[in-house]
Amino acid sequence: METKRCAACGQEFQLKSHSPRQAYCSEPACQRARKRRWQKEKLQTDPDYVDNQARAQQAWCDRHADYWRNYRSEHPDYVDLNREKQHDRNAWNRSKVIAKMDVLTVEIRVPSHLSKLHR
Repeated sequence: METKRCAACGQEFQLKSHSPRQAYCSEPACQRARKRRWQKEKLQTDPDYVDNQARAQQAWCDRHADYWRNYRSEHPDYVDLNREKQHDRNAWNRSKVIAKMDVLTVEIRVPSHLSKLHR
């Protein structure tokens, strides 16, 4: 039986005869990595899949409208940590200097001997 190295964990595994292009071993973590890779590629290349995923996520949110409210009430440590992180994000955003491209008007003078070269 032919062996191959797993694309996720790097361990050798025996190929299944009915899957000659198999790249991942049967370990659950490696199968999750395979699925994540497939989903990432699908989201980048298939607009129908993207639309279906968005609708499925919205349907789940509609069915579980109180999920985050319940989660926050049951996990006060999460709430505190999130509050701290949001405070840091807000401070970071306020500290950024924002300048528009057209605000800075710098005149670039090219020496006459150089400007003749590019005509």
